[in-house]
Order: sequence, then structure tokens, then C-alpha cells
Amino acid sequence: MPDIVARAKALIMQPAQEWPVIAAEPADTRSLILGYAAPLSLIPAVIGLIAAWLLGGMMLMRLGFGTLLVHTIARYILGLGALWVVGKIIQALAPKFGGVDDEVSAMKLSVYSPTASWVASIFILIPIIGFVLALLGLIYSIYLFYVGAPVVAKIPDDKKLPFTIVVFLCAIVLFMLIGWVIARLLPWI
Repeated sequence: MPDIVARAKALIMQPAQEWPVIAAEPADTRSLILGYAAPLSLIPAVIGLIAAWLLGGMMLMRLGFGTLLVHTIARYILGLGALWVVGKIIQALAPKFGGVDDEVSAMKLSVYSPTASWVASIFILIPIIGFVLALLGLIYSIYLFYVGAPVVAKIPDDKKLPFTIVVFLCAIVLFMLIGWVIARLLPWI
């Protein structure tokens, strides 16, 4: 597996060229999540912690940094678990859209697609425009998924848009569920 920075840069700058490379590489679920997603998804976790600490004001003073740290760690761990679940959703849905039922292909699509969103989360620290730039990163990650679906999961070109929409909607529901779970487990935040 190439180094994380080179892979992220290639995916963001040349996704059409990078997805075939990714599709051809040997991999397994564990190495994809722990070797790529875990380090890169630390970016939004740390940025979120810093932003909450800088902007938290009275709430942070009332709750304390330790509570904020526990919340961040819980979101990070559940987020990694969600990547695995999204991979399983991709694996289950791909054959219904003419693609392959392959765990590694599904996990590659699940793990590599959020790259732009993770990297763009750095911009959240920039007042006002940072949120817009982070949102553009999310939109670009959806595009990365769209470009990668036919290459990695073998989704036919005429079905890649509906496949992308269905998987994205499933992911939204999953992340809303994670937010609800965190709110229930950590009600003080």
C-alpha cells in the first residue's frame, strides 16, 4: 500500500487514474481501515476537538476538556465502525446495481471515498469560509465515490448515479444513528 499522503493526493488530484490502481492492489478490510482510514480520519477528529476547544466558551468551561476528549474519541471509534458498515452496505447493494459482491472492493470504496472530506476538514479552523470549504470536501468525496464505483465495485456506468445516491442516503442514516447513540451514551454534551 502506498504511503497515505501520496494516496490522498493522487485520489484528490487524479481520481480517474488512481481508482484503477486502487482496484488492482491486494488489500484486506483490516489494513484498509487501520492503515488508511484510521490515520486520515484523525484529521477531522483532532480539528473538531480543537474547534470545540477554541469556540466552546462557557460550555467547555462547564464540561471540561476531558469530557470533550471522551466525546471525540467515541465519535472517532464509531466513525471507523461506520466505515465498515458502509462497506458492508456497498457489498450488499452492488450486485443489485450490476456490480460485484466483493468485500475488499466494497471496503476500498468505503475507505478511500471520504479522503477529500477528511483532508478538507482542516479548513474548519478558518472562520466563516472554513465551513464552506469543508462542505466542498464532502461534495468532492461523493464525487470520488461516483468515479470509483464503476472501477472498484464494477457498477455499470448507467447505474453509478443511482448507486451513489442510495449508498449516500444509507450513510446519512447511519451517521445520524451514530449521532443519536453518542447523544444517548454521552448526554452531557
